[in-house]
Amino acid sequence: MRVKGQKSGVMRIFQALLVSYIITGILLLVLAVLLYKLNLDKGKVTAGITGIYVVSAFAGGFLIGKLQKVRKFIWGLMLGILYFLLLVLVSFGVYHTLQGDVMQIVTTLVLCAAGGMLGGMLS
Repeated sequence: MRVKGQKSGVMRIFQALLVSYIITGILLLVLAVLLYKLNLDKGKVTAGITGIYVVSAFAGGFLIGKLQKVRKFIWGLMLGILYFLLLVLVSFGVYHTLQGDVMQIVTTLVLCAAGGMLGGMLS
């Protein structure tokens, strides 16, 4: 039985995902400014985007771990996977195809999942 005022696991996941995407938006804006000011090459921009995904999934995993307090690494892993799936859905919605080859997509999935899980473990 849930006490009035307690949040369900689903609401906590949505909350942590929202925080992850807010962080993603902020960091992507910072990267865009750096790209404009420093004229970064494609390799640095790609590394920056990958780093942003990992940091954002880590932050979401950390938050969900703090909110859930039990099985934190599994909640973090789940958040990282959901973060990745939402990235794929948005990318597919915008471009009507998946960007990158299969290896890049799998690597991004692993990095997002690992970032979320690490965040949950360290929370």
